Amino acid sequence: MGFRLVLEAEDDLEVVGEAGDGLEAVQLTAQLRPDVVLMDVRMPGLNGIEATERVVASGSPTRVLILTTFDLDEYAFAALRAGASGFMLKDARPAELVSAIRAVATGDAVVSPRVTRRMLEMFSDALPTAGQHVPAPHPAHALLAQLTAREAEVLGAVAEGLSNNEIALRLYLSEATVKTHVGRILAKLGVRDRVQAVVLAYETGLVGR
Repeated sequence: MGFRLVLEAEDDLEVVGEAGDGLEAVQLTAQLRPDVVLMDVRMPGLNGIEATERVVASGSPTRVLILTTFDLDEYAFAALRAGASGFMLKDARPAELVSAIRAVATGDAVVSPRVTRRMLEMFSDALPTAGQHVPAPHPAHALLAQLTAREAEVLGAVAEGLSNNEIALRLYLSEATVKTHVGRILAKLGVRDRVQAVVLAYETGLVGR
């Protein structure tokens, strides 16, 4: 009810449905085809991660923004890996939530800076140390090899949680140029949005080396 009151106060947002559990969320998403679903992680029956997987697997254009009170690595990464376009904590300010919904609706992606930092720490710890056996290259490495040096640099900045404007300032580029680079990165990696590109960057070790 609190979220509904916040969202319906915005002229450009409309709440078209509410679900009591993950299964109902999947069913309503198929029926109502909303632009964005705010998905809780912990729900009776089908949890938010599994529900997100089903929504994405169905080919639905609906984008999922995960909301949770739990700032835990496994939830963050599992949600993003499942295809969520964003991950926000429930203690986010109303303005931040509304901004995140708008960003996800337009095809961008949102990840809480806190979650990004935790993911970076988690994957840094998991990387092999000197003398340790290095596993076979991740299949995605072939995709990363297609990136130019500048695109790899931009992807690394995206994985740090930087916005296009922040990346532009860091790399002394125009924001339009950064946006073009991001578009090319997504196309080369075959991913649907920035979040999935970030997941790939963490999985392959591009970030955290």
